[in-house]
Amino acid sequence: MNKTSPIGVFDSGVGGLSVLRALRVQSPEESILYFADQEHVPYGSRPLEEVRQFSEAITRFLLGQEAKLIVVACNAASAAALHSLRETFPSIPFVGMEPAVKPAAETTRTGVVGVLATPATFQGALYASVVERFANNVTLLQNTCPGLVQQIEQGELDALKTRRILEMALEPMLKQHIDTVVLGCTHYPFVIPLIQEIVGTDVRVIDPAPAIARQVQRLLISNQQKGGAKDGERITRFFTSGEPHRFESLLTRLQIELGEVQKAVWKGIKVEAA
Repeated sequence: MNKTSPIGVFDSGVGGLSVLRALRVQSPEESILYFADQEHVPYGSRPLEEVRQFSEAITRFLLGQEAKLIVVACNAASAAALHSLRETFPSIPFVGMEPAVKPAAETTRTGVVGVLATPATFQGALYASVVERFANNVTLLQNTCPGLVQQIEQGELDALKTRRILEMALEPMLKQHIDTVVLGCTHYPFVIPLIQEIVGTDVRVIDPAPAIARQVQRLLISNQQKGGAKDGERITRFFTSGEPHRFESLLTRLQIELGEVQKAVWKGIKVEAA
């Protein structure tokens, strides 16, 4: 692995593309490998140990593709596996997701913050630690938004069903005077326009992706890995354990840059390129 090696990014599905989008803004010269485990999406409702196994296998796959840094672009996988991944692969830099409770707690005016995340994120020690450290004087209202990840995976960003899921989560929070919404799932930034319609312009919606992209940039610099592809050329390659043609159509629907999409196949607890 060297400066021109790619950044590896993975998620249970297309949610981590919101992080890839931010990486492209922050580090346009870097090559990126993206893995979408669509065979197992969503991770948020799965047992933590199962998500850990998936995460380790995908990390091994991305390292086999010469990834120099791994972004766990999934809140559920970060909650379940980030600590164990760092222990298992001590020489590899990892960047994971955590709900942006700290900036929300620091800037809320009403002292009431809404958090939208999956069950795995809320159950994880990472979320509990963030809440304990930064949200002692803030009221956090939580909702798991059942079905929202699946709607986004289908590209149904502004469908009536998607709106209804968000309304059921957000309207009770609005009645309790939230002024901030924290997005604790990487899928959810793709429906920020819909969220903003529901909560209004006086409520701040925090997308964690830009902060994650900045942390990746800092690590690349500190590890002397920043360099990007030769002559400014870089690649973006996608792997999915789902259906490649469907994934490619979602790239267009989500307004993500196109690249080669390759099928990945699970063989027991290992994953390989088809």
